[in-house]
Amino acid sequence: MVENIDLTVAPGEILCIVGESGCGKSVTAMALMGLLPPDVARIPSGTMNFAGTTFDMTRETLPSDLRGSDMAMIFQEPMTSLNPAFRIGDQIGETVVRHKGCTQAEGRARALEMLRRVGLPSPEDRLDVYPHQLSGGQRQRVMIAMALANDPRLLIADEPTTALDVTIQAQILELIRDLQRDTGMGTILITHDLGVVAEVADTVAVMYGGQMVERGPVAEVFANPQHPYTIGLMASVPRLTGPRGRLTTIPGTVPTMDTMPDGCRFRTRCAFAARTCATRPPLTDVGPDHLTACHFAPLEDMLRVAG
Repeated sequence: MVENIDLTVAPGEILCIVGESGCGKSVTAMALMGLLPPDVARIPSGTMNFAGTTFDMTRETLPSDLRGSDMAMIFQEPMTSLNPAFRIGDQIGETVVRHKGCTQAEGRARALEMLRRVGLPSPEDRLDVYPHQLSGGQRQRVMIAMALANDPRLLIADEPTTALDVTIQAQILELIRDLQRDTGMGTILITHDLGVVAEVADTVAVMYGGQMVERGPVAEVFANPQHPYTIGLMASVPRLTGPRGRLTTIPGTVPTMDTMPDGCRFRTRCAFAARTCATRPPLTDVGPDHLTACHFAPLEDMLRVAG
């Protein structure tokens, strides 16, 4: 169950949503795009304001002229997102024809332009190939080309470098960042990799157990993390310098939705947990545009009193 998520993405900004697998990152993205299947998911409340228009998210779908045009999404696994029975040029061109009302020939020309733009080798030859004839990195470039074909104002990228080797990961992230800078679109990048966050994000939102536990400018959050979960995530990242030793771990496992504790959902794994954590902590200002959901924030004050 995802709840109490409050996100703002400005034009030209990259917001990274980070957290362990199962914390609700992808569900949040699918909800924003209106892609949650109504037979297994329900949105009881919530709104989205997009370019000055407010949408009631309890509706099953967003307007069809918004999704795929002004809002676009890159999914985790391009092999399951691309249709294996259609050539990639036709799949990209279809999105343009659908939203721009142009001819098939114009859609194909736009597909070729986008394949060039995302740096796919020999784009003229790739228009008529099928997804299985491309490598994983090439398929991801096709997904990016399809998502950006209609010049969206908002791009949601759900772990776009999953299953790619580190060299291709770096290329895909650099491509997204360059295209975002060129077009000025807002971008939500979902990841579990704090290295990616440090490299590309302007703002970071940390999720745990379906809730947002910390949000702020990436430099501020990395320099001064205020939620115990955020601190645990950062401490578990391997470092290339300094003494060798065992990696820090967060004890325990993420509770399932039917065993999630009341109050702070992280309290069963938190070293600072106390009775007051049985009540839900509100998001509190701890710095410029920096919010955290912890009863003991700022942690420096609590540690100073304890010392």
